[in-house]
Amino acid sequence: MIAGHNWTKRFFYGNYFYGICAVALSVECSLQLQLPLNSILFYLALFCATVLYYTHAYYVETQQQLEHRNDRAFWYKTHQKQITQSQLGLTFILGLLLLLLFNGLQPLFAQLPFYNWIILLIFGLIGAAYYKSLYPGWGNWGLRNNGLIKPFLIGCVWAGAVSFAPVLFYDLSHPGAAHTAEIITWLLFLKNWLFISLLCILFDIKDYATDANQPLKTWVVKMGLRKTLFGLIIPIAFISLGIYWLLAWLEDFSISRIIFNTIPYILLITVSTQMHRRKSILYYLAIIDGLMLVKAICGAMGMLGI
Repeated sequence: MIAGHNWTKRFFYGNYFYGICAVALSVECSLQLQLPLNSILFYLALFCATVLYYTHAYYVETQQQLEHRNDRAFWYKTHQKQITQSQLGLTFILGLLLLLLFNGLQPLFAQLPFYNWIILLIFGLIGAAYYKSLYPGWGNWGLRNNGLIKPFLIGCVWAGAVSFAPVLFYDLSHPGAAHTAEIITWLLFLKNWLFISLLCILFDIKDYATDANQPLKTWVVKMGLRKTLFGLIIPIAFISLGIYWLLAWLEDFSISRIIFNTIPYILLITVSTQMHRRKSILYYLAIIDGLMLVKAICGAMGMLGI
């Protein structure tokens, strides 16, 4: 039983679950756009990059969080050797995957429309500037220091990684394709952005007591729990769902597809109404962030007509 619990912590605290969510959402995006799936190398690289990014940021920052007696911080502290080995292994694997992935595609880089490079640059800069811990010698800065825009920045980077990255790679490997310019791609990006941003706001609830005494003021600190849930999260959830219904109307989606894609929003609203009770950090990682995986599965099932 204890061994099983330890593996559960390793799976969630080690951010392997985030890697799975990123791959699942990326696959869902391709299916929603009715594009062939990318090479397995692309999804393996996305998995490794997601785990590496999150683990590095948490590993550095949790060294200063031990005074808050955060369970995840203690886990990182007591598993430094394993985390270091994992990071080194994933870095090597990611480098090898990128070499294999882009081998032979170099001549096609110049054919990719210029605005695609702008998209990559914007999301890359936001992701790089989000954690100050990625640049420990550069002072106390980082985009995440603003608690009100923080969840939307996270949602933006996630949406970019799972909504644009698979499309950009497909367009790169298929000269003449320009799916990033299509309105449906941007609507799917906006839908993912809002959905994941709401999960980030819900996730901040776990740090309410800590953030209330810190310069970082999140939405739940500013507005209070009830107003955050019923005045912000649930209304935006309906707006995001409305965007999907607009997309469904524009593209003449089937009823079954619409129903499957509506399920994650129903679950998001349901979970939001239960957030007044204190939860463990594993609950937030498994249930709240798990809604990303649910969304991906439901989206895929809707496209496959299951």
